[in-house]
Amino acid sequence: MRIALDAQPLIGERLTGIGYCQAGQLTALAKQYPNDSYCLQYFSGRDDAPKRERLQPYLRENVTLQAAKASGYLYRMALTILPVSYQHYFGKDAEITHFFNYIVPPNVHGKTVVTVHDMVYKAYPETMRGRTKYMLQLGLKKSLERADRIVTDSEFSKSEICRYFPQYQEKLRVVYCGVNTKQFHSACESEIQEARKKYDLDRDYFLYLGTVEPRKNLSRLIEAYQIFVRGKQSPPYLVLAGGNGWRNSEIYQKASELGIQKYVKFTEYVPEEFLCPLMCGALAFVFPSIYEGFGMPPLEAMACGVPVLTAVAASLPEVVGEDAVLVDPYKPDEIAGGLERLYMDEKLRKRLSEAGKRRVLDYSWERSAEQLHAIYEELCHG
Repeated sequence: MRIALDAQPLIGERLTGIGYCQAGQLTALAKQYPNDSYCLQYFSGRDDAPKRERLQPYLRENVTLQAAKASGYLYRMALTILPVSYQHYFGKDAEITHFFNYIVPPNVHGKTVVTVHDMVYKAYPETMRGRTKYMLQLGLKKSLERADRIVTDSEFSKSEICRYFPQYQEKLRVVYCGVNTKQFHSACESEIQEARKKYDLDRDYFLYLGTVEPRKNLSRLIEAYQIFVRGKQSPPYLVLAGGNGWRNSEIYQKASELGIQKYVKFTEYVPEEFLCPLMCGALAFVFPSIYEGFGMPPLEAMACGVPVLTAVAASLPEVVGEDAVLVDPYKPDEIAGGLERLYMDEKLRKRLSEAGKRRVLDYSWERSAEQLHAIYEELCHG
């Protein structure tokens, strides 16, 4: 099969969850199905060199690049008002074109697949950037109409798409994400100590890793942490690691308002070489997000052997099963209780660490690629 993939999620300076999902699936597809050809299509804009460099790690004998001399941002914005033809830029060579970021443009040659990761713009529109929400409001329904198959990351997200767009239920397929176990695994003590030194962590710590934005529920997590630290002389730090999202000034101010700023550490974006050791050094990983289409970070923590606290919300119970401490994300007292259990109960931490490592085996990029390739086969060969 000749398969084209929209490479826009892969060419940013920093990969987001969508980019990591595409990278994992593409890498596994190219390795497992070498007789198929894969073409990464992208808009090069004025300066093509940085984008080509970011795509170099994905190139193989059966993975090539195709650039269009235009601005991808302007093209996507134009789609909100004009039916700008995709074929005009990328031709008619592909049998299947897969778009990983919600939007299918008009006039794509051959069959089309689109990944719709969640329905956050419908369920929690107040937690989204206005620009992104606007593009989805104008473009998603048209994309679902154009797509021959709609891929989503969990049964929860499938039910959400059916809730808002029941007319497209027959097109929907679930393809679970995987975990990059080459990146997330048990780290050696020297690497952990180096990460501790870099981020000035001279005692135990709870770790959150992800974007700092409202949907991740970090204000309530900080409130819960304040409840947890009461009466403790040297409590574990709360480390909030990750890049800036948006509408996060309240999050950054919360610890100071509650008088616990000396215990709450913001690291900003964590370089890739420190992700795994920072994770491995944590007492527990905390991820009380209110809405996730899949929720990769808890599984990445499990791959590192770190016990997890997460929310009884959206897809997260589906992903972690019974192998994590599950709490109501809207109740700081309950989150605080979960932190206390993990802090005090060493046997619980050990049990969750072992169970999490086993659970991660169900979420490989190889399995994800098999599910995705079956959809391609279904479209091409019926």
